[in-house]
Amino acid sequence: MTAVLRHCLRLAAMAAVLAAAGCQRTAPAATASDDDAAATRGPVIARISAAAAKTVGIEVAQAGPASIREQLPLYGAVKPNAERVREVIARFPGTLKSVSKAIGDPVGKGETLATIESDESLQTYAVTAPMTGVITAREADPGEQAGSEVLFSITDLSSVWVELSLFPADAARVRAGQAVRVTSVDGRISGDGRIALVGALGQAATQTLTARVPLANDDRRWTPGLFVNGAVALSETAVPVAVAATAVQTLDGESVVFVPVEGGYAARPVRLGRSDGEAIEVLAGLAAGEAYVARNSFIVKAELGKKGLEEDDESGGPAAADGEVPAPASGDKTP
Repeated sequence: MTAVLRHCLRLAAMAAVLAAAGCQRTAPAATASDDDAAATRGPVIARISAAAAKTVGIEVAQAGPASIREQLPLYGAVKPNAERVREVIARFPGTLKSVSKAIGDPVGKGETLATIESDESLQTYAVTAPMTGVITAREADPGEQAGSEVLFSITDLSSVWVELSLFPADAARVRAGQAVRVTSVDGRISGDGRIALVGALGQAATQTLTARVPLANDDRRWTPGLFVNGAVALSETAVPVAVAATAVQTLDGESVVFVPVEGGYAARPVRLGRSDGEAIEVLAGLAAGEAYVARNSFIVKAELGKKGLEEDDESGGPAAADGEVPAPASGDKTP
């Protein structure tokens, strides 16, 4: 084959590819019949089987009445319950002969913590725990002299205090008895309590008051010293229809929830009202008693996005970027 013939064939192949690219970039104008067909097709469905939904944790609930709380966010820390701390001292001055407990050790009421030889009688007696708890401080070592100083501190951690910082501007809105949702900083632990008191004295360093919330801690999940978030319920409003806040997603600029349909889930546009971060009022688009995806709705949204890409692929793929030439189909080669 001559060089001239090869050059002509190469030009012809490039022209065919460019023509195909032009066809891909130019979409035919929509017609009334196209719009009618789109309307009859119904909503786009994320095809997720029941087995797959269970595997990825998609959970369905029913929309219904709920109480929407107006909340005041506060920040604070977990503290030991000061009413459940005991300090242990020697009954008689003497020399510490042995110490059997260290910081962090659990102890039971009546358990021996140390032994002391009395300076007066020279007899050895036991120092015992006055209550069940955990050793949180120790100032005792064998051979040391024990007098009136504290040897051990024992704390009962089955109950803790959450001390929330309250700015003076918000103090008039917070009072004893109000419900509080307490959440760890990482969001993995939460619990409900009520304000026991609002401190009468402010903290000079932070210019805040303290709102105290007692929490049960039998399972030891609240560790003193760690920071937490608090949400004080200022008021509650009953609404006829609400969904979990985790259910709402945004598609094409509008709020939607996903409802179960045959073969998967479909997006349902909704008009929303008040929210407290846990529940959201639904003003239109979903009725009480209707099922919706309450948990892991983002997975359904992601599946819809994947479906959109698949539809683009089936129609020939997205248009090539300006200045780029689409690759020829498989098997096509330019000489």
